[in-house]
Amino acid sequence: MKKIWMLSLLTAFITAGCSSAAEEPPLSLPAAQENQVQEQPAASAPRVSALPVQTAAPETDAVPEPEVLAANLEVPWSIAKDGDVLYITERTGSIVKIEDGTAVKQRVELKKELAGVSEAGLLGLALDPDFAETGLAYTYYTYDEGPEIFNRIVTLRLEKDAWKEEDLLLDNLPAGSVHHGGRLGIGPDGKLYATAGDAGDAEIAQERGSLGGKILRLNLDGSVPEDNPFADSYVYSYGHRNAQGLAWTEDGVLYASEHGNRSHDEINEIEPGLNYGWPVIEGEEQREGMVTPLFTSGGDTTWAPSGMAYADGRLYAAALRGSAILAFNLETGGEREVVTGYGRVRDVLIADDMLYFVSNNTDGRGTPQEEDDKLYRVSLSALDEG
Repeated sequence: MKKIWMLSLLTAFITAGCSSAAEEPPLSLPAAQENQVQEQPAASAPRVSALPVQTAAPETDAVPEPEVLAANLEVPWSIAKDGDVLYITERTGSIVKIEDGTAVKQRVELKKELAGVSEAGLLGLALDPDFAETGLAYTYYTYDEGPEIFNRIVTLRLEKDAWKEEDLLLDNLPAGSVHHGGRLGIGPDGKLYATAGDAGDAEIAQERGSLGGKILRLNLDGSVPEDNPFADSYVYSYGHRNAQGLAWTEDGVLYASEHGNRSHDEINEIEPGLNYGWPVIEGEEQREGMVTPLFTSGGDTTWAPSGMAYADGRLYAAALRGSAILAFNLETGGEREVVTGYGRVRDVLIADDMLYFVSNNTDGRGTPQEEDDKLYRVSLSALDEG
């Protein structure tokens, strides 16, 4: 069922600005991070603070007051959780650990120099199923290689508040001035999934020989799964512009959120081997052999959806241009805002009936509020009741 989300409060100016190549300025990396951030002290975090207090409620009857768990984050991108410990990647090259009301900025030792172009940096993070014992995780980052820019997927090992790149799983993913994708997730099948953007070159999304504009599927050792839809290929689905969210239902159905071309943002049900249309079709357009999205913002509204999570028949998507968390009811086809008032939202995570989310107002496209950016937590059941 295809639905169009109509948000009457968004202006035409906002719609015109979504996802354009010039919208976000290049990321300014501190000198220590341009030099492989291992030179930073492990706990040097003057801007990071844990704030286990509540903020003022936004002006909506539907939303309870989210609790602030950490503040002064620098362009946060991905949330991961192990037990009661949370880890947040910062595009500038650090990972922030939040535990027992304390936030510590942990250094990340990468083998390549982080790229500072628009939308780039240290992006997706997924913890290994045995992370508690091994300290192993997976990350996706953009790097400079002389005059060229690429994305890669690697393993990280955590030891004493420092992360070190270990094994290269997949390299030379297309990168450019925008559209890096970057979301990672380990599916219920035990495989590692990654969203790879079209790097600003729309045509490669339709080329199955290119890894750009795709959702990729890897074994955890970086090899190609034998049951992938195309022989000897990491490609799981194609025809994507810039997917940034992945979520699975309890039955193992995969959904992805995707940035449209200024509008026509999408929520898709992902099936192996299918073509999701970009740049041939978008929004509600149809073409034989191509998939039309389950939900779309339409041509007059912009969500710019990023991280996504699933619970109780609903998909919860972070919305950057929409400045909200959007809930999509998979049974009824309904959509609504469940959190507003905190600016751009980059990622969401659901655990133990709590919804965690990070604002992204320091990414060059937002208007930072006091002590932005922040990690928040709110009761999921309270949102559903609202």
